[in-house]
Amino acid sequence: MIDSYKHKGLRKHLVDTIREKGIFDENILKAIGKIPRHLFLDSSFLEFAYQDKPFPIGSGQTISQPYTVAFQTNLLEVMPNDKILEIGTGSGYQACVLEEMGAKVFSIERQKKLYLKYKKFLASLGYKAKLFYGDGYKGLPAFAPFDKILITAGAPSLPEELVEQIKPGGMIVVPFGRGGIQQMIRYIKDAEGNMLKEDHGSFRFVPLLKEMAND
Repeated sequence: MIDSYKHKGLRKHLVDTIREKGIFDENILKAIGKIPRHLFLDSSFLEFAYQDKPFPIGSGQTISQPYTVAFQTNLLEVMPNDKILEIGTGSGYQACVLEEMGAKVFSIERQKKLYLKYKKFLASLGYKAKLFYGDGYKGLPAFAPFDKILITAGAPSLPEELVEQIKPGGMIVVPFGRGGIQQMIRYIKDAEGNMLKEDHGSFRFVPLLKEMAND
C-alpha cells in the first residue's frame, strides 16, 4: 500500500479546502491530513481520492465527502478516550478519523460484504476500531453506555434503543429525515434524559436501513 509524497500533497490541499469551508478544529484537520483516503477507494477512483466529494464503495454505499466527515466530527466535539458508537461503518474512513482523535470507536455495518472487507482493511492499516456486523437501529447494548453516537446514514426517526445507550450529557449526531435531503441534527441528552435538539443545516446521505445484507 503506497502513500507517496504526491498523495500527502493532495491531502494537504484537501485539508486547506476543508478549512476554507469553515472547519477550524486542528485535531480534525490533522486526522484528515494523516489518513490515506486513496487506499479506501477502488482503483478507478484513485486519481480523484482527494477531491472533496463522495465516491461509491459498493453495496449501494459511499465514502462520504471529506467536508461532511469533518462537519459531523466537529459537531461531536470529540475528546480523547471518548467512547463513540458509529452507526454505518461504510469504508471505515470516519471511524479512522475518530480514532486518530483519540476516541475509542465501536462501529456497526449492516452490509456484510462491506463489513468483511473493511474490518480486514482497517486492521491492515493498524487501526483498532471495533467493528460489528449488525442492525444499527439496535446499537450495541452490551457495550453501552456511550459518550457519543454518530449516525452516518439518513435516519427517518431517532431509534429509542440508541437514545437509551447514550450517557446523560452525551450527544447523538444524525442526518435526520426521509428522501434525498436530510437535516443534520445534534441531540444532547440532559440529566433528566430529555433529548435537546439542534439543527445544523441540510446534507445528503444514503438511507439508514434496518435489514442486513449478506451478499
